Amino acid sequence: MHKQRYRIGILSIALMAACFTGIPLAQAQTSSTHQVSSDGTIQVKAIQVAPNTYFVQGVPEMGSKQNQNFISNAGFVVTPKGVVVIDALGSPVLAQKLIQEIRKITKQKIVAVVLTHYHADHVYGLQEFKRLGATVYAQRDGLNYLASETAKQRLIASRIDFAPWVNENTRLVAADVWIDQNKTLRVGGVEFLISRVGPAHAHEDLIVYVPSEKVLFAGDLIFQGRIPFVGNADSRGWMNALDQIQKIKPKIVVPGHGTYSTNALADVKFTRDYLAYLREVMGPAARDLDPFEEAYAKADWSEYDGMPLFRAANRMNAYNVYLSIQAE
Repeated sequence: MHKQRYRIGILSIALMAACFTGIPLAQAQTSSTHQVSSDGTIQVKAIQVAPNTYFVQGVPEMGSKQNQNFISNAGFVVTPKGVVVIDALGSPVLAQKLIQEIRKITKQKIVAVVLTHYHADHVYGLQEFKRLGATVYAQRDGLNYLASETAKQRLIASRIDFAPWVNENTRLVAADVWIDQNKTLRVGGVEFLISRVGPAHAHEDLIVYVPSEKVLFAGDLIFQGRIPFVGNADSRGWMNALDQIQKIKPKIVVPGHGTYSTNALADVKFTRDYLAYLREVMGPAARDLDPFEEAYAKADWSEYDGMPLFRAANRMNAYNVYLSIQAE
């Protein structure tokens, strides 16, 4: 009975996660429209964070037709032998705009894309980079996601929710190189240290550190300026992954969502403290099989309830942690 209850709950989380980026914009807490021009066009603008490193910053919103699913970040590093991109954004049109931004900065060919994980807002633009001949790198557990019913249903829903930006021509793209553990990618004399850190936010989490730039691309292990999306994450594994990031001691962190930062300790602390608090307030009820709603109502959310996406994500986050603690 206990295990059956957990399986049913995880299925519910998976279905909610599949629709997470499909909540209408009007239902979400939004605070940033600086990527939208006066005529309603989505702007994808490269921000330089190191001599050869740039990123584009998504809006702290739920995915929608209006924002073309531009809710996550992507980055790129220019080397003497080509450009390496980290993540591919949430729709093909956004990927095209990112490619245009790269071409404003360099004539170097885009030779590689490293995926931090296979969530929709990071991968639906991937096909545009494949058209350019880029080699795609991802963690091997991404194969399980690509074969899952969740991935198929999410794409079906996204073709409706984000039309015309995600449509019948949008497809899921497998990696060319599947990474089992850690890997050093060298392009133009620049090293990209790719580390497997999942299961954490996702089963297939990777982080990418560029020592010469002292920049870490943390994917969705770190959220800035908004409530994290826990989904069906392994909260304990996620906290362990954050400990790994602290050991790297990067000068600059580019998160999967939110602005870049020069204070890695603060970046880690916000996300880690949030996960720790979820475990603290959900743990006793989960272990004693007390009702989730009672535990949620008793918790003090005042530290987080003014943040973007609190109403859209926090209850689902807490429920996931409640279920996952039952299974530990």
